[in-house]
Amino acid sequence: MPSIHYDIAHLLGALVLLLSFALLYQRRLFALIKMFAIQSAALGAAAAWQGYIQDAPHLYVTAVLALGMKAVVIPVALHRIIVKLNIARTIDTALGVGPTMIAGVSLVTLSILLVLPVTSDVTALTREDLALALSVVLLGLLTMITRRNAIGQVVGFMSLENGLILAAVGVQGMPLIVEMLVAFAVMVAFIIFGIFFFHIRERFDTLDLHDLDSFRGESR
Repeated sequence: MPSIHYDIAHLLGALVLLLSFALLYQRRLFALIKMFAIQSAALGAAAAWQGYIQDAPHLYVTAVLALGMKAVVIPVALHRIIVKLNIARTIDTALGVGPTMIAGVSLVTLSILLVLPVTSDVTALTREDLALALSVVLLGLLTMITRRNAIGQVVGFMSLENGLILAAVGVQGMPLIVEMLVAFAVMVAFIIFGIFFFHIRERFDTLDLHDLDSFRGESR
């Protein structure tokens, strides 16, 4: 593989990872959704580039799905849900910015330590793409568990799914059906989450998980 192909693929994967840290940093819902849209656009670019260097046309379908659904449709839908339900624009978090970023860096280090030793027999690009993808998955999980707002947790879930797609497109020979199933699963989950939001808001007049705990008698 020409060096420039490797460098661009690595750069796009690293950009998706960097935007995972940007998601962790955000404390306002609209900014969080905007960062997720940019991350999904970067994922689409990474999928398209992998399609080019692997000569795999089906990866262009994955790129279009990422750009269309995750970079445009889902962010616009989340924005409308926030406006329609009049949800508070700020995000309460379980950790401060500093501890969250330290935890994120630790997860990236863990991903590298886990992936690189067990993938020594594959190409350098595949090995490093898998390390980046696992880092994005773990940072998406961290975004979920550190957000007390339900929409913030949904964004974390979909960022986690971006990491799964990044892993799928980085492995040469991965069939399109795998990526399609992952995209379909997140679309169904998003629809369920949307219905869930409306019912919670209608019943409790809030989507803050800390406030919802009080209805179960768990707050003092």
